[in-house]
Parts: sequence; structure tokens; C-alpha cells
Amino acid sequence: MASDVETGRITTDIPARMDRLPWARWHWLVVIGLGTVWILDGIEVTIVGSMSDALKPANTGLGLSSSDIGLAGAVYVAGACLGALLFGQLTDRFGRKKLFLLTLGIYTIATVATAFAPNPLWYFCARFVTGMGIGGEYAAINSAIDELIPKDYRGRVDVAINGSFWVGAALGSLLTIPLLDPKVVDPAIGWRLAFGIGAVLAVGILFVRRNVPESPRWLFIHGRDEEGEQIVKDIERTVSEETGGSLPEPTEEPITIRQRRTISIAEIAKTVFTLYPRRTILCFSLFVGQAFLYNAFFFTYGDTLTTFFGVKQTGWYLAVFAVSNFLGALLLSPLFDRVGRVRMITGTYIVSGVLLGIAGMMLGGLNATTLTIFGVVTFFFASAGASAAYLTASEVFPLETRALCIAFFYAIGTAVGGISGPLLFGKLIDDASKSKDITGLAFGYFLGAALMIVAGLVEAFLGVKAEGQSLESIAQPLTAEDAGGKEGVREGSGRTVPGASPA
Repeated sequence: MASDVETGRITTDIPARMDRLPWARWHWLVVIGLGTVWILDGIEVTIVGSMSDALKPANTGLGLSSSDIGLAGAVYVAGACLGALLFGQLTDRFGRKKLFLLTLGIYTIATVATAFAPNPLWYFCARFVTGMGIGGEYAAINSAIDELIPKDYRGRVDVAINGSFWVGAALGSLLTIPLLDPKVVDPAIGWRLAFGIGAVLAVGILFVRRNVPESPRWLFIHGRDEEGEQIVKDIERTVSEETGGSLPEPTEEPITIRQRRTISIAEIAKTVFTLYPRRTILCFSLFVGQAFLYNAFFFTYGDTLTTFFGVKQTGWYLAVFAVSNFLGALLLSPLFDRVGRVRMITGTYIVSGVLLGIAGMMLGGLNATTLTIFGVVTFFFASAGASAAYLTASEVFPLETRALCIAFFYAIGTAVGGISGPLLFGKLIDDASKSKDITGLAFGYFLGAALMIVAGLVEAFLGVKAEGQSLESIAQPLTAEDAGGKEGVREGSGRTVPGASPA
């Protein structure tokens, strides 16, 4: 295909030089500029959950029912799935930086449109486009972060950054307390102001993000090795100045690459389904489990509190819940590099699944406080596991396919778990509210628990031991060649074998 025409061959040590860098202030620029988008996603999801009562009145809200609230969550996730697939492909084709600027812009405009929604249809459409922006962010940001962060820090940074979603969730929860208080803010504009806050934060992040460079790994694959070389030299000079010492020598061998402008979708699909079937099953399982668990429970948690326990200000409960999630990802993240990916992902998935199942069995005897306590403990472990699902998808496939693979598994897993979850829970809440019997939600809890436990078991058998390894050794680039001039990759539990046939 024309898109796969070879433009040159180079031998480069750029990956080895990026991976041997010590941690410096420059890496914090990457974390702040790229990772803070998850705070925006957390604000978005929390506002929808907290605003359920505010959106229901026809005179001050939009006249939505509990099922409509669940539909809004499903619409947002559907947009995220489509956005991930669309922008994931464009990220691999046109570069990480162009797309992580574009997707943040789309999110900002759509969030402002949500704040001005005059009717439910406008609101649903705006939520869909907002989701598209966030979905595109997941693909562009995870791929860029993994390609810019040194291998010894990649696991903890990726898990902690994905966990920063809950900083936004806590912030959104607390902000809704005054905004939903009719004594402080007019109910007709309080929920609109809440959505506007996300747009203000996004503009600030955009200014920081402009200083984050394009991925040098992406550049040398696509025939722009001179530009990539210059970026790496600038990074090395900055890191050397910030750390006040000379940089260590690279430990990884240089890699020979057949450069191409773009890689065809057909070759990407072949890579995912033919060369890496076990990793495909692994990522699908992890994404379905965490997507159902979070989108089902968290999108409708505020509605559960107000419907069955008469809670008027859900913000305090959601804030405590969110803080626990963030602490789980932050405190457990170093263990993904020290203890290892497989053990930590298996443990966090299975433990959180078992705890959620216990909560489902005890649902009839719980109140707002005890249900929140169960959520706090369960999701302390689940947040780290869910963040590791994105880490897994972003590091176990070749560089040329990274963004689209993240997008693919996010979209497929989220479509199965994230769209069905809010719809199912919205229906369960509506049905259970008629009899005022919260045990009607138990089925959703049991289903979420089962999906998490199964995903944990899949990780135990098919997980990839990626800790401390370069991205190129976990999955060799499609355009890499061995000493004999042959291209090849092989699926395995750790390092790839150049020139080997698929497992």
C-alpha cells in the first residue's frame, strides 16, 4: 500500500537515551502538561453523578429522569469510544502532539456547549462530543507519556497519572456542594457553572501542554529522525542542567528501523489479532472489567444516594470516595515497578471484585455511610488496577500501533462495560425505586464483581512482565529489523525476539 512505502533506514539509539535519563523537573512538565487531563475527566463524570437531582426539575434543570441520567452517562461513554478510535488512528498517523492539542480543544468547546444546553437533546449531543474529546485524549496522552517517561518510572507514573482522574472527581464533588445550594447559587445556573469550570481548567492545561515536545520515538519511525534527534538533545541538555551532573551511558542497544510515513490499518489489525492474540485477550478482559465497574457504579452512585437514602448533598460522599481512589493509585503505583505488573494487576482486580461482591450481598443492610465505606475500600484497590489496564495496553504493542491499540481496547472494553453499565444501573435504580428496595441493585454489583475477578485471573495467566523493560524490548516496532535484515516480532511474557515468527 502507498501508505506503507519505505522512506529510509536508520539505526538509532533514541529509545536507549530516553530510557536512561534520571528523573528531573522536565519529566514533571510532561506529567503536568499531559497527565492533568484525567482531572478534567474526573470533574466531568462527577458533575454528572452529583447533578442528577439538579437536572431533573423541568423549571430549573432539563427535566431528566433517572434513566435519562444513565443515558447521559452512556452517551458520554459512546462519544469517548468513537473519539478514541477516530483520534487514536490520527495520533499514530499525524503524531502525538497535534492530536493532544486538538482533542483538548474539542473537549473545551463541547464542555462550554453543555453549560448552555437549553434542552435534553442539546445536552445529550454536547455530552457526546465532550466524550469524543476525552476519548481522543486517552489515546494520544497515554502513548505520549509512555514514550517520554524512562522505563524505570513508566509503571508508577502511568498508574498515578491515570489515577489523577480522582483528583478531578474530588474537586468536582466539592464544587457541587455550593453550586447545588439554592441559598448560594440560583438552581437554574448552578449546574451550568459546574460544567463551565471544566472548560476554564482545560484552557490552563492547554498553555502548559504547548511546551511538551512531540515523541522522538514517533518522529524517527515516520522519517523525521533529525527532528527527533534534536528534541532528544534538548531534553538531555535540560535534564543534565536540572540534575547538575553528567548523564549515564545508555544500556540498551541501538535499533535499526525501516522508516515509513504511515502504517496501514490492515497491518495494525494484523499486529493486534495475529501477532499478539494473548495480549489482545488480556487487554480486552482488563478494560471490560474496569469499565463496567466504574461506569456502572460511579456514574449512578449519586443517584443511588439520593433515591434510596434521601441524601441531598452527595458531594461530600463522592469526595471521600474519590480521595480513596486517588490514594489507591498513588500509593500502590510504585509497586507496579517493584513487585511487578502481573502480581499487582491480578491482586488489585481480584481483591476489588471480591469486596464488591460482598457489598452486593450486604446491600439490604447498608446505609449511605456504610455503602460509601464499602466503596472506599473496594475502589482503593480497583483504581490502581483500572489505571494499570491503560498502562498495559500502552506498553505491550509496537510503537506504530500504540495509540490505536489504546483506543481500540478502550473503545471495545468501554462499549461493552461502560455503555451497558450506566444503562443497566439506571434501569435497576428506576425499578428498585418503585418498591424502595435497594437490593434490586445487587445484580449489577455481582456482575461487576464477576467481571473484575475474571479479568484478574486472565492477567495471572496471560500478563506481560513489562517492569523495567524498554518499550522496544516489550514489543519490537513493526518497522524494526534484525541483523539479517528481516522484520519480525513475537508475542511472549517479556522481551521480543527479532525475526521470529508469531507465537
